[in-house]
Amino acid sequence: MWGRGCGTMSTAGTSGRRAETTTLREAVSELVRDGDSVALEGFTHLIPCAAAHEIIRQERKNLTLIRMTPDLPYDQMIGMGCARKLVFSWGGNPGIGSLHRFRDAVEHGWPQPLEIEEHSHAGMANRYVAGASNLPFAVLRGYVGTDLPKVTSTIAPIECPFTGEELMAVPALNPDVTIVHAQQADSRGNVAIWGITGIQKESVLSARRVIVTVEEVVEEFEPRPFQIVLPSVAIDAVAVEPNGAHPSYADGYYDRDNAFYEAWDPVSRDRESFREWMERHVLGTENFGEYLKSIEEEGRIWA
Repeated sequence: MWGRGCGTMSTAGTSGRRAETTTLREAVSELVRDGDSVALEGFTHLIPCAAAHEIIRQERKNLTLIRMTPDLPYDQMIGMGCARKLVFSWGGNPGIGSLHRFRDAVEHGWPQPLEIEEHSHAGMANRYVAGASNLPFAVLRGYVGTDLPKVTSTIAPIECPFTGEELMAVPALNPDVTIVHAQQADSRGNVAIWGITGIQKESVLSARRVIVTVEEVVEEFEPRPFQIVLPSVAIDAVAVEPNGAHPSYADGYYDRDNAFYEAWDPVSRDRESFREWMERHVLGTENFGEYLKSIEEEGRIWA
């Protein structure tokens, strides 16, 4: 139904097909498969939380989750048994503390063991750029003299052929699926993102398949400072999910729900309370709209 041809997002890897507008349920069903490597990117705002919930509802398993800054939706996917591996550069409940389901999986193997592959922000960003550029690896100085190469097998020394300087190489990231949330799509399937854009563009252009959730579809984009437009040829599916970044924010649409981040900490500390909360508010709802209504009716996040 969807597709941009085989291979990664280089000009040779596109089929010229425009993104399909569909439901998030259908997009995840068609494009996210057990065992896939899946990147859900968004920095500070536009975090694709609705998509994470749909992955949980569809009980995807054995995923390699990729994200520069895994936070609450990754805590939820890990705690619900979706992940076998996490590739990341920082993880936590921003401004609050640890991700307790992430820690439980690493330290105690609950609900299943979680392999981790840790990089720096620069390392992850360069890996996405290499993937988007159809290159096999990226080169940077950042890891030289650190201990991270000793514990991360995807960091290797390389000698500059021009100066002889020792540098570090990291392999390209080419996720099977990248999912991002954005403010708008237009009637032709192009996507507009503004505000803090993080690594979304590179993560989309490096992926084999792409899902974008948006706040709304408009006929034409209005010019905005520093706006990024992702062309429809780079996207497989667009799904309209108002408030789909909650509890993070969407610049121009709604603010960050700081109380949610604070309240998540006690809910996620205990395995039983976590499972009860997820079963009631995520598995027990049909979609993200129902989820938002569910937490609002029960005092937002409080169990």
